[in-house]
Amino acid sequence: MSLLELNDVSTGYGHFQALFNINLRIEEGETHAVIGANGAGKSTLLRTICGLLRTEAEKVRFDGRPVGQLPPNKRVGLGISYVPEGRWVFPSLTVAENLMVGAHSRRTGMWTMDKVYELFPLLSRLRQRQAFSLSGGEQQALAIGRGLMSNPRLLLLDEVSLGLAPVVVEKIYEAMPAIIKSGTTVLLVEQDVGQAIRFADRITCMLEGRQVLEGSPKEISNEEIFAAYFGV
Repeated sequence: MSLLELNDVSTGYGHFQALFNINLRIEEGETHAVIGANGAGKSTLLRTICGLLRTEAEKVRFDGRPVGQLPPNKRVGLGISYVPEGRWVFPSLTVAENLMVGAHSRRTGMWTMDKVYELFPLLSRLRQRQAFSLSGGEQQALAIGRGLMSNPRLLLLDEVSLGLAPVVVEKIYEAMPAIIKSGTTVLLVEQDVGQAIRFADRITCMLEGRQVLEGSPKEISNEEIFAAYFGV
């Protein structure tokens, strides 16, 4: 039994269909990357998994349980944590207060404020700073740290590198091995194909709301990825 199963999932926004018949399996402890250009449906996929978009209950299963109709807060309680695109920290709260918000589900596990500060030392120095005054990279680190504070079994990361300078992206991704080593299952959405392949056990490429390629980075050539990514 996979930790996460999507079975023939089609979702969208009002009359606009963004996902078409998605079937996905994420195994416990796996790091799975979803790649694709803008408009491919990557973020919609994560919103469907975390509960911001609903499906029929059986279409999304987490640890064998149908969760397609559960609201986001209930899914957090089960161990699904979502770090959205664009960071979305609470600007008027301090770094420490933002992290405390992430712990509201009271799930137990290894991730505490001290562990997050160990993972992102820059946050430790900024713990009393309000989030609006942080740089983009600092806000991204805070958003990931807040997601970890719920001690998730499945961490959904949406566009970690978006809008950040390459040197900042490298700093953020330096934390990835520690997150993976903790046993957290990671589903990573990323336009930066190089970063995605670097950490992923498996990748899925999406194009216009559909899966067009899936496999291990070791099994798929760069040419196949390029063709799937751009639909050529």
